Amino acid sequence: MSFDSGPLDRYLHAAVGDDPAVARELRESFAANTRELADLMRRARCDANWRVAAERMKSLAATFGVIPLIQLAEAAIEGVPGDPAILRDINAAIDSFA
Repeated sequence: MSFDSGPLDRYLHAAVGDDPAVARELRESFAANTRELADLMRRARCDANWRVAAERMKSLAATFGVIPLIQLAEAAIEGVPGDPAILRDINAAIDSFA
């Protein structure tokens, strides 16, 4: 699965202009936070923990306008907690943005 990091790039450019160091720092922070949420989802032992982590991921992705990650988080919210296919797709999306 391939993901377009264009929305994230546009957001970062709008937020920091032509400062590549700050843009890189924000991108790294976004990637680290989404990875942490994906890890929380992976380790969730109940439906509520899975859902909360997925909702937080959706919110973070929405802040940066990353629609594919929003859609994956929504699929996680609506799907079965612990779904390995959803987690694999989420991690692939995060890797593509990082």
